[in-house]
Amino acid sequence: MSHDLDPAQDLSDQLHALLLDAPQGLSEYQLILALKAGHSTHIPHLELTDRLVLFRTHFLVFNALYRLRDRLNGDRQAHLAINPLCVQLLPYEPGTAASLSELDPLRDYYLDLKNLRDTTEEDVGKLLASFWTRMQGSEEKQAALELFGLHDDNQPLSLERIKQRYRQLVSQHHPDRGGSTSRLQSINKAMEILQRYYSRS
Repeated sequence: MSHDLDPAQDLSDQLHALLLDAPQGLSEYQLILALKAGHSTHIPHLELTDRLVLFRTHFLVFNALYRLRDRLNGDRQAHLAINPLCVQLLPYEPGTAASLSELDPLRDYYLDLKNLRDTTEEDVGKLLASFWTRMQGSEEKQAALELFGLHDDNQPLSLERIKQRYRQLVSQHHPDRGGSTSRLQSINKAMEILQRYYSRS
């Protein structure tokens, strides 16, 4: 965006203007860059390398996006799809407002300004660490499923089914039957990982 945003406009209105100019949608990062380029006074104009600045900028943008989504749906103008990778205005469809009234913990979180005010740099560090732990766990689980050949299986997964596959693989790759010890160790490790995830279900 090459022109300045109207400083009298609320952040949600500035975001709306940016999204109207981009029917294909914009990522959160693209929106932030456009807000900065348009000299929006509603977000910090500091480097996003600082975790607390990044969190506050993200929070302000998402707070405004959820307010905009509520307003657009209330006025039956459009539906706003909110995702960090693509925020996009979509045609209004009846019934969308009803689905928005259902419990949405992210909406509740971002509309509560106490979360912005009370979040410290230490809290942001914990949030990021928690995110990466979940991501690593997800990758670990996916790798174990791939090793077992269950990653793209359409059948529902259960611990019993995983154990059955485990027994097949152990039988097939056991060193006494010509298999390798390292392969068997990988299978055992994968089973440990999958038991953590599927013993809960």
